[in-house]
Amino acid sequence: MGSKIVCYGEVLWDVFPTHEKIGGAPLNVAIRLKSLKNEINIISKIGNDSKGENLVAFIEEKGVGIEGIQVDKHHKTGKVTVKLNQKGSASYDINFPRAWDNIEPTEEAIKMVESSDAFVYGSLVARNNTSKETLIELLNYASYKIFDVNLRPPYYTQELLIELMNKADFIKFNDDELFEISKYIGSKYNSIEQNIKYVAEQTNTKHICVTKGRHGAVLLYDDQLYYNSGYLIKVVDTVGAGDSFLATLINYLLKKENPQKAIDTACAVGALVAQSEGANPIISQSDIDNFVNPYL
Repeated sequence: MGSKIVCYGEVLWDVFPTHEKIGGAPLNVAIRLKSLKNEINIISKIGNDSKGENLVAFIEEKGVGIEGIQVDKHHKTGKVTVKLNQKGSASYDINFPRAWDNIEPTEEAIKMVESSDAFVYGSLVARNNTSKETLIELLNYASYKIFDVNLRPPYYTQELLIELMNKADFIKFNDDELFEISKYIGSKYNSIEQNIKYVAEQTNTKHICVTKGRHGAVLLYDDQLYYNSGYLIKVVDTVGAGDSFLATLINYLLKKENPQKAIDTACAVGALVAQSEGANPIISQSDIDNFVNPYL
């Protein structure tokens, strides 16, 4: 039985040196969650332009609900210029302002969040006051709040991150983000585990996950730590790997699966995405099973 999940935030076009692809962390998470047989809606905003129309058609084709997508008459659909280094790691130039900076708290959006099992949001969408205020409003109606920290300088402040962490039931960081944010809130610890526990205490959050790139991830779930040490792959590009990791992790945790199985499978799916081009390659259950245990 799938969960009913709403993702909130940016939908946009990732413009690479040679091609364009549809992306945005909340959308990548939504698409992966849908592929894992959950009922998914996304709340965002597009421009009144062909890029926006194509985006909505793509989202609908992936089976993600589009009722929460608003249309902005004054701003264009989101666009990001992506640069990849020799190792396939991405850096981003995120155009501002765009339609997704102006999401409004409609009755439809509130009802959607109110009736969901979980609400996924990131920090980037709060770079502009309109979308930020809408996010704060919608968090009042969410039953389980999942904060996907996604630090994109210069689009965040310490105050914003602390506010969004304090509202969350689950926080996902990468290791760099964890160390940066732990410092903001007064941590003097040097290890990932100590900082996870410190953040959990300071923000009253029982569920925290930290990804460590090719070295896997650590999950704190109800006072217990779970580990996966990663998978050996040849990276094509890292775009969307963390999003698919998060989607897979929360899919299993919301279904009350063993947290160890959840983190193992999430790391496998993140690795499968990183060894493929783009954020949303199609990955079947048999792809995952063969990757985790090729001898079975």
